[in-house]
Amino acid sequence: MEIHLEPPHGAGPLGIGMTVDEAVAVVEPWGGSRVRTWSKRVLVTVLTSCDLVGVEALLEDGNAVTAVELWCPGEGKETSTHVLLDGADVFRTSADELLRGLEERGLPVHDADGEDPFVPGLSLGFTRRTSQEVKRTESGLPVCFTSVLVGGADYYAHRL
Repeated sequence: MEIHLEPPHGAGPLGIGMTVDEAVAVVEPWGGSRVRTWSKRVLVTVLTSCDLVGVEALLEDGNAVTAVELWCPGEGKETSTHVLLDGADVFRTSADELLRGLEERGLPVHDADGEDPFVPGLSLGFTRRTSQEVKRTESGLPVCFTSVLVGGADYYAHRL
């Protein structure tokens, strides 16, 4: 299976702006989901997985999907699902290579600490944070990203 990232519109079948009911319906073929309500920043989340790839639709205003986050399967786990950004597999291509490709397209990448780069013009964010035993660079960062977030337009404007 392939999940295509389409910033700032969504990821796979999950679109920015969907209601909770719409989000639950589009992930049903993956085996169902859980809906959780929170009292803090993220008010509602729709959690599911697609062949060990974790997927979470965030409804930060409680009404509509504002972002979709996906996680790699985890230490020692393999998946046949590919999370693709312009043809590159986000969890199997080196993070440095992915970021270089974005910069070559003229997209500014903000990467202050190396662990949580984001591309405000695409409303796209990544993380390399993990406690798992994974292949790492000489500086200690995981070689590949461990999660990716697609937000709606201007999702990262507050971080600039």
